[in-house]
Amino acid sequence: MKIAVASNDKITVSEHFGRTRGFVIFEVENGAIKSFEYRDNTFIDHSMGKESTHSENPHERIINVLSDCKAVISRGMGRRLVGDLTAHALEAYITDEPDVNKAIELYLSGNLTNLIDSACDHSHENGESNCNH
Repeated sequence: MKIAVASNDKITVSEHFGRTRGFVIFEVENGAIKSFEYRDNTFIDHSMGKESTHSENPHERIINVLSDCKAVISRGMGRRLVGDLTAHALEAYITDEPDVNKAIELYLSGNLTNLIDSACDHSHENGESNCNH
């Protein structure tokens, strides 16, 4: 199985999924990390400094790119993204753990706290958001 961790620098977990520069993709076998790769984020408008078009399915590209993963981990993401990920059988985790390696270790041991209730509720019509990051 593969687990994606949003990260700008391959060391720290990104504070916002949609603005991350990329994803550390861990391939896990029998509970141990077999390998990892880094995928640059060239598929989310926010990450490229553009305003999101918020088309009918604005997360389709990211879901397709991460479709080989079982779960995605970030320190923040929007409620709509959480819903879209889970609708496509991807586990969404919001964590307060800042270290990529520690976050994957906690996930694999079943001890990664999921703060999913802290997902952002963006209001793009007036630019307001309840996000703290």
